[in-house]
Amino acid sequence: MNTSLAPVLQGLTIVEFEGLGPGPLAGRWLAQHGANVIALVRPGPAAVADQLGGSGPSPLREGKRIEPVNLKTPEGLARARDLIASADALIEGNRPGVMERLGLGPADCAALNPRLVYGRMTGWGQSGPLAHAAGHDMNYIALTGLMGLAARPGQMPQVPPTVLGDAAGALGLAFGIAAGVLAARTTGQGRVVDAAITDVVAMLGGLVHWIHGGGQLAAGAPSPFHDSPFYDAYACADGGVVTLGALEPPFYALLLSRLGLSDVDPAAQYDVSTWPALKARFTALFASQPRAHWCALLEGTDVCFAPVLGLEEALDHPHHQARGTFTRDAQGRISAAAAPRFAPLAPAASSPST
Repeated sequence: MNTSLAPVLQGLTIVEFEGLGPGPLAGRWLAQHGANVIALVRPGPAAVADQLGGSGPSPLREGKRIEPVNLKTPEGLARARDLIASADALIEGNRPGVMERLGLGPADCAALNPRLVYGRMTGWGQSGPLAHAAGHDMNYIALTGLMGLAARPGQMPQVPPTVLGDAAGALGLAFGIAAGVLAARTTGQGRVVDAAITDVVAMLGGLVHWIHGGGQLAAGAPSPFHDSPFYDAYACADGGVVTLGALEPPFYALLLSRLGLSDVDPAAQYDVSTWPALKARFTALFASQPRAHWCALLEGTDVCFAPVLGLEEALDHPHHQARGTFTRDAQGRISAAAAPRFAPLAPAASSPST
């Protein structure tokens, strides 16, 4: 982020009713971009959060103003209402109906602040037959049809935990709040942001739906994303893993050249009958050398290559180091920099020479 610019959300006030996972994550992102986020937290220990993240300070609270508030008391409810009355937006992640029973539902808050953007973070959404059921990241992704795309023949599908569902839902909520605030400032009318994780993840499948319509992800048919030799992960001699994504013909031709496979016709890239034998050949080739060998040969070129890094390794990668992508605190916990990053539209005027 360019430190010469004012944060893009400076002046925005958000009241967050602290929950688990995506709601606090959305609040943290908004705070990283300059919003004044006031997190109302339940008094006492947070058993699930402590189990998952340890008993130290939560990184999801960084940059926020923390206020312990007991919403089961008249004093706690009064404090929440006072903050809502002057806020731009609100974040809550309870099951449908909980905030209404507390007297803090959208209609209640509209009476206090008609310009409020009311952000609701749930897995299934505010309506539908699953709206009141419990669930977690993996369940939401499974229901969208996208988790099935991670399965290899004869294997169970795997997805990175808490990334595709929880984090995508948080990003959808943050976008909805920013968009809602823009609309409220124009029209004077607040909005309810129904940020269901299933909806957001399904929307993220836009490219997948397009490719499926083109027959490249049809059931029972060979897919470049699952069956081709040029879009896959390969094990190396030292146990490391590397990835290829050379979908475009020029990138594929360069890959073959770099690998010394001069006998393979690059024009036959999408001849699916050649894929099984060529994938076996790629598998044997990558297994013949350690990961560092393939990084030296292929990384930074247009063959669409990257090594599979562990979280610890990612911190030390030169690309992340150059961009300042990650930091580590005194307790050794990893944190990622705010994204997206902002820079001036036009370069600053240079000082006149003397």
